[in-house]
Amino acid sequence: MASDVPRANLQPLTLHVPEPRFRPGDAVDFVDVVVPPAGSAMRPDTAAAPATFTDLAYGLVRVLDDEARAVGPWDPKLSPDMLRRMLRSMALVRAFDERMFRAQRQGKTSFYMKCTGEEAVAVSAAFALDYEDMCFPSYRQQGLLITRGWSLVDMMNQIYSNRGDRLQGKQLPIMYSVKEAGFFSISGNLATQYPQAVGWAMASAARGDTRIAATWCGEGSTAEGDFHSACTFASVYRAPVILNVVNNQWAISSFSGFAGAEATTFAARAVGYGMAGLRVDGNDALAVYAATRWAAERARTNQGPTLIEHFTYRAEGHSTSDDPTQYRSAGEPNAWPLGDPIKRLKDHLVALGEWDEARHIAQDLELAEQVKAAQKEAEKNGILGHGLHQPLGTLFDGVFEEMPWHLREQQAQMIAEETASGRPWARGA
Repeated sequence: MASDVPRANLQPLTLHVPEPRFRPGDAVDFVDVVVPPAGSAMRPDTAAAPATFTDLAYGLVRVLDDEARAVGPWDPKLSPDMLRRMLRSMALVRAFDERMFRAQRQGKTSFYMKCTGEEAVAVSAAFALDYEDMCFPSYRQQGLLITRGWSLVDMMNQIYSNRGDRLQGKQLPIMYSVKEAGFFSISGNLATQYPQAVGWAMASAARGDTRIAATWCGEGSTAEGDFHSACTFASVYRAPVILNVVNNQWAISSFSGFAGAEATTFAARAVGYGMAGLRVDGNDALAVYAATRWAAERARTNQGPTLIEHFTYRAEGHSTSDDPTQYRSAGEPNAWPLGDPIKRLKDHLVALGEWDEARHIAQDLELAEQVKAAQKEAEKNGILGHGLHQPLGTLFDGVFEEMPWHLREQQAQMIAEETASGRPWARGA
């Protein structure tokens, strides 16, 4: 029925356009960020129905308090040795990032993406998952490979697209693919790994396997259709998968409000799909470990998927192609209330009497030298701009499971012509 109110008396319709609180030059405070006390979040049984703990999608699971103590029901009670291993892995990731960032600035590669301030998201998850579990990462989870002990030289070869690049220069730098380490190929197309992870998890269950899948995306990617398709399949079929959303407050140059952060949390998307949802302090290595371990147990005992929002902050630019000072205040990284994940874990170990500043400095120097040595070894295979590092005849390799006949003909013709020209790299030399 039409309204009896004259249209002339109605207010005109308007749209809400999200706007970040701080722009370049603004003073920064995060007083609106609610940080509940560490240890205050309930820890439900891993077999509990998702509808019984929806509050966890709106709060914040935290373990480390302001005095660097591990408190509350989510405390995983890890040994000092395990804590030191986690600290070392995070520090190694940061050292790797720093050297590869400088390599890009020196023109040795075209592109790099750091995960500064987000190291706990990948490193803690790698420790919490089984090595055989399959990871479907986004482009800021290099910590998964490094924690699983993968070769830094091999990773650098891929970044340089050199002779040692296992992907033969067919991927952008940092888009690794390591089947042997359970690390699915990174894609620059956002959120594509979500349905792939769910599909892999469904296949694992259909085969009666015991391996689960875990996947990661940024908060901006939750606006992609692939994210929601994956959530539907994961929920309906109770796929053994962990869906990680890394909410670092910024997509490429737009803040999280454009993906829905002003309306609710990203973990709350789990509530609508009827799956378990956790919102976790992403700068608390123990909280990330505990949440991932809990979600992994749910998946392994056929309780279904879990969506984990890691509440963190992207301390630096989106990539080496980005200048964050053009769209956000320079004061944001230092004002972020959840601190630095490496410092927080270090302070926890110090408080336990299991670490000290001198050992930490020595470890940083040791890791810097380790990364430097790996870089020198990788650069023996070549760097960007120093010629064609892969034989031209490999152009079609690894693209098709079965190469079409017309491409086989083209490949043979190309190799023959280049060999006749006398160029040794055409023959793979």
